[in-house]
Amino acid sequence: MSDGTADQRPGRKTPVSANAGAMHTVMSVLRGAEGWLQKRNIEAPRRSAELLLGKVLRLGRLELYLEHDRPLNEQERNTMRDLMVRRGDGEPVAHLLGSWSFRGHELEVGPAVLIPRPETEELVDIAIEKLGGDTGAGKRAIDLGTGSGAIAIALAIEQPDLEVLATDTSQNALAVARNNASAHNVTERVQFVHGSWWQPVADDQVFDLVISNPPYIDPKALDGLEEDVRRFEPPLALFSAPGDVASCYRDLAVGLEQHLRPGGWFLAETGVGADVASRDVFAALPFLQHVALRDDLAGHARFVIAQRV
Repeated sequence: MSDGTADQRPGRKTPVSANAGAMHTVMSVLRGAEGWLQKRNIEAPRRSAELLLGKVLRLGRLELYLEHDRPLNEQERNTMRDLMVRRGDGEPVAHLLGSWSFRGHELEVGPAVLIPRPETEELVDIAIEKLGGDTGAGKRAIDLGTGSGAIAIALAIEQPDLEVLATDTSQNALAVARNNASAHNVTERVQFVHGSWWQPVADDQVFDLVISNPPYIDPKALDGLEEDVRRFEPPLALFSAPGDVASCYRDLAVGLEQHLRPGGWFLAETGVGADVASRDVFAALPFLQHVALRDDLAGHARFVIAQRV
């Protein structure tokens, strides 16, 4: 993995192979990287090593193993070493790669946006189900707090006639989202607007689907929150008002009566500690029916679902 050069920061060393004088091949680097990350309690160390070395060598996972005896040159070793030091410090592998896959669609990610999670892929599944399983012809959706644009772009790709409006209060996040929409050729059907929740939405706009993955983590109760999430992902996209995990859900509820078409669906992601509180916000609204929590594939109450009367 390394040519034996130590990181100059006090108390830190870069990953080194068991034999610093040996040839550094794809397989020896992978093994050394996995072991080094494992000692630092990095989640999924082998997968991190595969993804990072794949980035350095521009190879897929299968190609890495097919070329297991390929030697790395000095520049490749140095680049891999730098990435490994950052990963060992807890920086998310998605940030180091600069992109992440969401429903098979590669998306640009970075410090301005949340890294898309598998649970949010399930939210899109529910959205497609509620849209009726057709191509979205004549239908409109709004993604409130779009971040990287993952939800809006996936819906536009997978529902070819659906039009989507996406809002976010962060201009930096919107810049990432616009790049992603352009990369996937959906800019004609996904419009991004700057503003908090419903604020940039015109009074006369109505939607068949309102969808969101809002912040729901109490900044006063961070037990269980992964350190890399706390350190590297945007607080604006993570945290509710202090002591009030339902704060953003109430913001979402404000515009539903005006902007959700009768018969249309509201869908939002939630999480442990916020599930009941978020559902109760919408259960109290008389113009909504079928208000419920749905479990994710892991069996956790993850999605708030409601239909406009």
